[in-house]
Amino acid sequence: CEPRRAIHDCQTLFRFALYLSILHLSANRFDLGDDMQDHTQSLIDRAAALVEAARRAGADAADAVVLRSRSKSVSVRLGKVEGTDASESDDFSLRVFVGRKVASVSANVTGDVDSLAERAVAMAKVSPEDAFNTLAREDLLARDCPDLDLYDATEVSAERMTEDALAMEEAARAVPGVTNSSGAGVAAGSGGLVLVTSHGFSGSYRRSRFSRSVSVIAGEGTGMERDYDFSSKLYFADLRDPAEIGREAGERTARRVNPRKMATQTVTAVFDPRVARGMLGHLAGAINGASVARKTSFLKDRMGQPVANAAITVIDEPARMRGQASRPFDGEGVQGATLTMVGEGVLNHWFLSTSIANELGLETNGRGARAGTAVSASSTNLSIEPGDRTSEELIKEIGTGFYVTEVFGQGVNMVTGEYSRGASGFWIEDGEIAFPVSEVTIASNLKDMFLRMIPANDLDRDFGTAAPTLVIEGMTLAGQ
Repeated sequence: CEPRRAIHDCQTLFRFALYLSILHLSANRFDLGDDMQDHTQSLIDRAAALVEAARRAGADAADAVVLRSRSKSVSVRLGKVEGTDASESDDFSLRVFVGRKVASVSANVTGDVDSLAERAVAMAKVSPEDAFNTLAREDLLARDCPDLDLYDATEVSAERMTEDALAMEEAARAVPGVTNSSGAGVAAGSGGLVLVTSHGFSGSYRRSRFSRSVSVIAGEGTGMERDYDFSSKLYFADLRDPAEIGREAGERTARRVNPRKMATQTVTAVFDPRVARGMLGHLAGAINGASVARKTSFLKDRMGQPVANAAITVIDEPARMRGQASRPFDGEGVQGATLTMVGEGVLNHWFLSTSIANELGLETNGRGARAGTAVSASSTNLSIEPGDRTSEELIKEIGTGFYVTEVFGQGVNMVTGEYSRGASGFWIEDGEIAFPVSEVTIASNLKDMFLRMIPANDLDRDFGTAAPTLVIEGMTLAGQ
């Protein structure tokens, strides 16, 4: 849900949370109600019929996938409902291989399977050869897949969603200093995948997602500041209380009022976990096999070498119980094992799908992600493992520095590692948070930043990309 500018607009935030539930596609079979089981089986049967039709039409190999999504949401602002949305879809795609040629087509659930298959095969025959795009090797396919407890069948009424959204906004607006609201939103939905291949794989999954979010404004005129808070869970009962979310959003916003500008200097930056997750996202992009194959990663030649401080270990765990990005098998039917992507600072793995692995002369590690007709590589439950000191201890130790709570702008060059982004947060004096800071830029190079990085022990694993507070010395702060 790679992703990395702080999201302020409330509607964007809760729609983003729903999108993540669909983006991180995984596969699993769940004990659903009879109607849902019947529907899932009908989709598997139709996918199998597409694959068989492709073989009859002359394909040497094929796979069919159904991307499923269901969502509903309510948004409010200033005590009034602004919008309600609901959607659902089952999107089919068929990929066929004729020799080394490949083509993909999309269709709706009612399309004729034979004509679709014939069109796909005809397209493949006139396509250029692709030496790398193949089905996953049969011996790598998942056989026994654990139930990772990813689906909650709770139905949340529109009335309940509206009540929760109003309660969040009311709690946020009640915080002293809050002057306006950007709105609050509640969303519920699910995503899923059905996959059938011509070499014997058949599987399906369903994953739920519930979210609550609110964004408010403090201050007046040109001195206005905005912040937010949210909760996103697989299970409805695990969501934080609406009043708690609203109160935290209001307090975060009020603390930002009357920020100061700082003089240009070299500082030790302390990245709040919300921002630290974005730092891990940059690393994930740099160790994605697609970036390596295209030579667009600043780490493309660093396999087996130190790329981070020895205090940094990065784990990718696809089969974590109730993990936000868990998947018992990937978008190609491969069951991925837990990998130490970076161990004590040393780079050990790339994220690989079958085609990317073929291009690099390697073997897929079960990180293929399906998005319609395309297969790419992605992380699952990715985390920077915690250190042995609290964030308070690290802040006290550095004495003076910049606590970063927000970054914005697109100043990250993944080819060179150059990093320069607008930032705001709080100044640290005498080892304590002192006053808010805004309108500054922080800059360095990601190569140096990871080598200087020190993690705190406050890791919250309840994110698909999770990181603790991170301390990085030697960053340039550009201000007055």
